[in-house]
Amino acid sequence: MVTDDAYIARRLHLLGEWDAALAVLGPDTEPELRAEIAVDHWFFRIEGHEEAEKAVAALDPASPTAQLLTGRLAYSRLLFRRDARADDRAVAEAGYRGAAESGDEMTRGWAEYHWAVLLDNIDEDPAGALPRYETALEIATKYGDTYFESYIIRHLAPHKEPAEHLAMLRRSLQLRAALGARPQTVAAQALLAESLPDGDPERAELLRICRPGAEELRIGWLLSED
Repeated sequence: MVTDDAYIARRLHLLGEWDAALAVLGPDTEPELRAEIAVDHWFFRIEGHEEAEKAVAALDPASPTAQLLTGRLAYSRLLFRRDARADDRAVAEAGYRGAAESGDEMTRGWAEYHWAVLLDNIDEDPAGALPRYETALEIATKYGDTYFESYIIRHLAPHKEPAEHLAMLRRSLQLRAALGARPQTVAAQALLAESLPDGDPERAELLRICRPGAEELRIGWLLSED
């Protein structure tokens, strides 16, 4: 049964109100959800890493959630080049492998997706990444999880021909907007704009629209691109 506090925290999380979501939960409430929100807070704002690491450390290290979030923290340190550790690459893959073997199909799907992103963005190995993206997409489609789908197709898009590339980015944006996932929607607007040619009116409009949202939510990796 989902508690009222957990429900409120999830809604605030979706809106990018990470601090408010954590405050609703309190330090000892719903530790897995708390850790997930803390990791997203770090990932989007590039701040609060220590708090995120503590929240993950409070979980059973053998749990699929702990393994997945440990992998995500290691990956993000590599991606952002923020206090990366010598074993981060190995830690990320080990976390994703452990989560993928948990026996829960949706957890496996997220693990396959994050593993693909690691291969794609850190190793620059699209041949290794693509089958994992496709596996994740099959699982998201099977369960009708459009939030998850929006993540996968965002990363699959650059590997497609130009028309399909833009179609996937637009679908990712539309799915996120329909779900009210505000940080993800702002990120999708920025990526679609980046993928359109200079001088395209849609590009200019998307940049105009997404900038205030990025500033309000303090999405670090969007603001650092200026």
